Amino acid sequence: MMTTQYGFYIDSSKCTGCKTCQLACKDYKDLSVDVNFRRVYEYSGGTWQADGDTWRQDVFAYYLSIACNHCADPACTKVCPSGAMAKHENGLVRVDEEVCIGCKSCAMACPYGAPQYDATKGHMTKCDGCHERVAEGKQPVCVESCPLRALEFGPVDELRQKHGEIGAVAPLPPQHFTHPSLVIKPSRKARPSGSHEGVLGNPKEV
Repeated sequence: MMTTQYGFYIDSSKCTGCKTCQLACKDYKDLSVDVNFRRVYEYSGGTWQADGDTWRQDVFAYYLSIACNHCADPACTKVCPSGAMAKHENGLVRVDEEVCIGCKSCAMACPYGAPQYDATKGHMTKCDGCHERVAEGKQPVCVESCPLRALEFGPVDELRQKHGEIGAVAPLPPQHFTHPSLVIKPSRKARPSGSHEGVLGNPKEV
């Protein structure tokens, strides 16, 4: 029985896209080259337009640091045929790597790309919210490493009460699909989820 629901808060207005969170996670979890539990999305767009003898612009860019959102209604657990993907009492979604058969169904179902196949291990892996650290009263390593303090972690209801209810901006999908345990403080230039005003600036990285 779930006793609480942990989640992440990202202050996109502070995030500079430095990827310290991503690298700290990669180092702490000893991830292979092709696996990143936390990924930093760059969303950008806008144009320059001639205005007589001058130019004016509406160019924008912002960053979102996204890992597993430990959704209230996770798509990954619904499609897992082995029962390896499960939601635990603290709301964190974890994969039992001893049970996982590496079918990749969870990766195809997740709209955030959180479950990732590790070819060196032969099964799926994902962000587990650093549950061992959380059990010791510590923060996930990504949160602790952020130099701008743009990340927070805790009971998602408390994060929403403190920071607001926004859980999706472009290029993230709408919240209603899986109800992510995610709270976002948007950048001043943020576009709403579903917007096509910009493009993902670093698709090969994420």
